[in-house]
Amino acid sequence: MGTEASRGEGIAEQIGGKIKQGIGKVIGNEQMQAEGEVKEQKGEAREETAKTGERAEGSVEEAKGTVKNRVGAVVGDTQMQAEGKAKELEGEARKKANE
Repeated sequence: MGTEASRGEGIAEQIGGKIKQGIGKVIGNEQMQAEGEVKEQKGEAREETAKTGERAEGSVEEAKGTVKNRVGAVVGDTQMQAEGKAKELEGEARKKANE
């Protein structure tokens, strides 16, 4: 499963947990409230794990782009430099989007 799907499932689990907590509160069922809270926390953990994975992938992408950019500069290949810089920026954006 990809990190995007895992992140989405984490968010859905959080929402489900909040709903269950709310229903438990309305009907006075403390166990249901507690189960909802646990479900919400599991969802938060799943989402954070996915975000961590995305940040790691962004770091790798950024490093690869930096290398390609620098190699392009050394060998005088402007196309390679541009592709490397683009990949580097994609990696930075991926990391920032998952802070």
